[in-house]
Amino acid sequence: MIDVMQRRQFLVAASAAASQAWAGANDRVRLAIIGVGSRGSAHIKEILPVANVEIGAVVDVDGRRTEAAASTIFQKTGKRPKIETDMRRVFEDKSIDAVTIATTNHWHTLTAVWAMQAGKDVYVEKPVSHNIFEGIKLVECARKYNRIACGGTQRRWWGRWRKAVEMIHNGAIGDIYQSNFFFPGHRDSIGFKEPKEPPAWLNWDLWVGPAPMQPYHENLVHYNWHWFWDFGNGELGNNGIHLLDVCRWAMGKRLPVRVQCTGGRFGYKDQAQTPNTQNVTWVYEDGSMMVGQLRGLYTAEPMSWDFFGSKGHMHMMADGRFQITMGRNKSPEPEPECPPNLSHFGNFADAIRARDPKLLHAEIEETALSTAHCHLGNIAYRLNRELRFDPARMQFRNDAEADKMITRDYRKPYVVPEQV
Repeated sequence: MIDVMQRRQFLVAASAAASQAWAGANDRVRLAIIGVGSRGSAHIKEILPVANVEIGAVVDVDGRRTEAAASTIFQKTGKRPKIETDMRRVFEDKSIDAVTIATTNHWHTLTAVWAMQAGKDVYVEKPVSHNIFEGIKLVECARKYNRIACGGTQRRWWGRWRKAVEMIHNGAIGDIYQSNFFFPGHRDSIGFKEPKEPPAWLNWDLWVGPAPMQPYHENLVHYNWHWFWDFGNGELGNNGIHLLDVCRWAMGKRLPVRVQCTGGRFGYKDQAQTPNTQNVTWVYEDGSMMVGQLRGLYTAEPMSWDFFGSKGHMHMMADGRFQITMGRNKSPEPEPECPPNLSHFGNFADAIRARDPKLLHAEIEETALSTAHCHLGNIAYRLNRELRFDPARMQFRNDAEADKMITRDYRKPYVVPEQV
């Protein structure tokens, strides 16, 4: 382990060295993938075709995953990436320009902070933080170290969504006063798993990281951690963020002033803690609102978005196709031609080369704001009451109980610092 003082000195030196090295480098971007489960594997698949981008390292606390990921990369490129269990070894590697982060949610922010302090640019999967405090620190860190920091809400790169939002911003349906989204999760019971010794292939201390140390059980590793508050953020933070990010993007909103949430875990009793059904309303200062519905039990209704304006209504389907109905008309307008999808990792690499975060379609502050909506909805659910929020102070209004849930108690040495 690197003690706090040594690590701080190393990070300052590494950041300076990385900045100097980049100035004379060619335009190749060398990445490390941190977390190579389902999302990290998708990162690898999507990065490999991007020109002049190389995967130099793969990191995971599960050694089986890194071996599989490295083999995939070798088969496609003829180059075998470095394999690491501890991400801190990658931050020491001056040949790595940037990292993509697809760890468990509770590791997203600390991984990104350590990487940026070490002079790396970061692509952070959604939700980019485990709590509101972490999102604040994440953005502060990107600004302090002048890092290219991108959030993983991929629809901002996809042509149909970009066209739909462009039309809304250009007044196609008038002033937007409400947006709705619906996500069907189709989740079965996860049952109950007894505590047991962690398997030999897993570094349990690193997996738990910033969370309270607790016994290992098989409902945590590798997917169902989403449904435990110490590690995940429920379906709202898992898939709901993709949908609410589109709504917030289209409405041009930052943070709400009121939040309501109802729901529960219906249909079965199991080990999970988070709701499988949630109805959330976020109300903004001007009275406009976003309404989200997530259902984990069975429904034939598909994922969708709806935007309601003073002149008309836009309905958007799961594949991005959309229809606009104006006024009292019952027939939709013809669907316009949409631009092609963009490569989000290509966009990330272009922004790194240009050293310009404005090139990013999902700069970290945007995804942090959408992630904060998830946290606000979950806090309202857990406290079972409407909350009043002050976006200027990033605190609740006269609500000490809710304020305690803005952050968490961190397990040393895995601490998101107050001063990044």
